[in-house]
Amino acid sequence: MAVSKKTFTTVDDDKLHQLLGKFVTDFGAAFHAGMVVIGMELGLYKDMANEGPTLPSELAERTGTNERYVREWLNSQAAGGYVEYDTDTGRYFLTAEQAFTLADETSPAYMPGAFLLAISALRAVPKITERFRTGDGLGWHEHDSGLFRGTELFFRPGYAANLVSSWIPSLEGVEAKLKDGAKVADVGCGLGASTILMAQAYPNSTFTGFDYHDASIEMAKERAREAGVSDRVNFEVAKAKDYPGTGYHLVTFFDCLHDMGDPVGASAHVLESLAPDGAWMIVEPFAEDNVEGNINPIGRAFYGASTLLCTPASLSQEVGLALGAQAGESKIREVVTEGGFTRFRRATQTPFNLVYEAKP
Repeated sequence: MAVSKKTFTTVDDDKLHQLLGKFVTDFGAAFHAGMVVIGMELGLYKDMANEGPTLPSELAERTGTNERYVREWLNSQAAGGYVEYDTDTGRYFLTAEQAFTLADETSPAYMPGAFLLAISALRAVPKITERFRTGDGLGWHEHDSGLFRGTELFFRPGYAANLVSSWIPSLEGVEAKLKDGAKVADVGCGLGASTILMAQAYPNSTFTGFDYHDASIEMAKERAREAGVSDRVNFEVAKAKDYPGTGYHLVTFFDCLHDMGDPVGASAHVLESLAPDGAWMIVEPFAEDNVEGNINPIGRAFYGASTLLCTPASLSQEVGLALGAQAGESKIREVVTEGGFTRFRRATQTPFNLVYEAKP
């Protein structure tokens, strides 16, 4: 007699309602991501932060937008807890915390970039669905162009808050070298946010940002000109396994090692490019070494991003190791030491990042 693979169980009504509640929350959140991007692109949050409590008609007039659209948008924001609504006056406003996270791009907690990243990544769902069947990869350059800007906007606040103040000081002897004048390679630099931040903080040092994506490099060059650091920052198109130069006192990889098809090969090339007393700083998403340690809201976000972005990017390249965004310290250590490094340690961490230091 054939045995069915289906398992029949009694549904627990309380657990079912809890699960349905999660579905409703996520259903609303999926739409809300688009609402946040609209508010960012049209300057609605910034206007509300500057002008205070507002009627939909006033906000629309000041921002050159349509009142009916703005009213519906404000209601979605109020329902989601991203703006406040005063029932007595009919006005909408931002609290100090909401303005800090939604209207100030210099804030270490600025979040709209995360939503631009998310909706840009979701545009690849049809392609990724097919890759599930074929096992093929999808290169970073094949994604919607909004992804590149969204990634910069998402990561830059964390870099601005931590890179100079805590991450670099956590490395052995690196800060002193940068202050005196060091040669630095920032590999996988994207639009150059990390490179430019370091150049602004350490004017005696020289920096070269490398990325295989030519469009990102062109945008990085423009950002460097705007920031006034072009005299000590250069950007070049190159891959992690063949970027030019030797004698680097510091090589940095920000949130990109796990995206690479051959991270061991990249590790070996970093070792060849370093000065004898040089250091490699590797910044990776926060992750434990086991799945159960990552079953939490941060792990959920990173696993989702990794499914759409990081894993396909690695699978599109030679070797295709596909570490994923939740690789964890043990796997990163393995990659680094297989590349020839003899010293590896966790230098510091934040709730979102692990910072490693490797030396020859």
